Amino acid sequence: MPSNTLIRVAIGLALTGSSLAAAEAPAARPHPADPAVTTATPPDRQVVTQHEVKVDGRTLHYKTTAGTLLTGDGKDKPGVSFFYVAYTAKADSRHPRPVTFVYNGGPGSSSMWLQMGSIGPVRVENNGDRPVPPPPYRVVANPETLLDKSDLVFVDAPGTGYSQLTGKTQGKDVYGVDQDAQAFARFITRYVTLNHRWNSPKFLFGESYGTTRSAVLVKDLQEQGMEMNGVVLMSSILDFSVAAPGIDHGYIVNLPTLAAIAWYHHRVPGAPADIKTFLDQVRHFASTDYTLALAQGDALSPADSQRIARQLGNYLGLAPAWIERAHLRIDPSRFRAELLRDQALTVGRLDGRFSVSEYDADGEEPSGDAASDAITGAYVAAFNQYAGTVLKFSEDRPYLATNYGVVNRGWNWLRGHGGWTQATYVAGDLGDAMRRNPQLKVFSANGYYDLATPFYATEFDLGHLGLPPALRKNISYGFYPSGHMIYLDLPSLKQLKADLARFYDAATVAPAG
Repeated sequence: MPSNTLIRVAIGLALTGSSLAAAEAPAARPHPADPAVTTATPPDRQVVTQHEVKVDGRTLHYKTTAGTLLTGDGKDKPGVSFFYVAYTAKADSRHPRPVTFVYNGGPGSSSMWLQMGSIGPVRVENNGDRPVPPPPYRVVANPETLLDKSDLVFVDAPGTGYSQLTGKTQGKDVYGVDQDAQAFARFITRYVTLNHRWNSPKFLFGESYGTTRSAVLVKDLQEQGMEMNGVVLMSSILDFSVAAPGIDHGYIVNLPTLAAIAWYHHRVPGAPADIKTFLDQVRHFASTDYTLALAQGDALSPADSQRIARQLGNYLGLAPAWIERAHLRIDPSRFRAELLRDQALTVGRLDGRFSVSEYDADGEEPSGDAASDAITGAYVAAFNQYAGTVLKFSEDRPYLATNYGVVNRGWNWLRGHGGWTQATYVAGDLGDAMRRNPQLKVFSANGYYDLATPFYATEFDLGHLGLPPALRKNISYGFYPSGHMIYLDLPSLKQLKADLARFYDAATVAPAG
């Protein structure tokens, strides 16, 4: 039977590279001993090192600045000491280099995942759709880095990584949809000013909840007089209403991802060899027959219920009788437990390609996330080693790769309009920003096997912004045979880089002369 798991999944989705706890009622301010909080006002700090990386056979020399940057005063304005790592290369004397601000989601996650896995000049060597072998972990040069197209500034959200709340600032001042975006806007404005980047082409690059942040942030910056050239949305969540009780939309937009995972594990009888062809069929079914069936609710005839259940069974590799008992509504967590039950395996939420054995092979839900378990230890260890030995930046306190227990639990999902936790909607902010700046480009990157932020939900949200045809052309998409962290699959990372290169070229057309 349908459960409230979908609600927990959508609210908890802030994923970046580890399983996450669902947002709960705001907690009290963390104890001052918490490494994410300091009553002091620490000065800005910078550690600069020089490096090189080969991209397309060409050696790219770059400077790395690992440091902290203070925003606000901790009194009238929330104070945050932001930790960041900036990778900058020498600019063409004729045109300023683009600069991209990069962050993960959570909302209580550091930017470590994107920095060490995707577009930075180094990456953790992983093991495809299998767990990373035990230490020592390997950090290798990343020829798929985006540094040849843009300078990169990886920013840890307040309360994560080495970023701290300062002075009298409390969690409620920065842990919230709008509060967080305002804090990031202050960081970006100060960084741009101190580094003389006002005339540089500028981009926002967020993953998971980072896409929620970007949708709000791009509009906030616009209202302060700072325009962006482009926004990269990786594994998006722009509308949390799919988590609301009694709403069938979540089941509809999840369906293509569920089918993709079943296809990957060879559970779809007679499926096309090409996943794109298969998913086109599933999208059509989801938006037509399936939508109409769910809309009828209890009035759906037994014959139609059986027909829809059979088709769902064909797409998902599940027994039609099981689907009918669930009223045609497939809870993602129950699907993860059911798909490979005959092998005593559950599949991952972040990446449905991953699977893991379960002690309770008859459980209703997985006990964890196979994908998160497979890579978290490697990323955390590798970044800590990299920060201390390569970036030469260290602190006498832990680096909080994630801080879900404090940040997520205290998160304010309301947006000043009397809304409720599960109604957070930011796609409209992005649409407003695109209307105000008709040159703003948006690239949406999606993994087929991502159950945390299903790709069809993103297609739906971006396809319902109410934009005129000329502005709709400013949105482009990339789809990859990977999961939430697209870059875990090396062929997908290579394709992602090629797609991003085209996107950046289109969004940074140099002025004539």
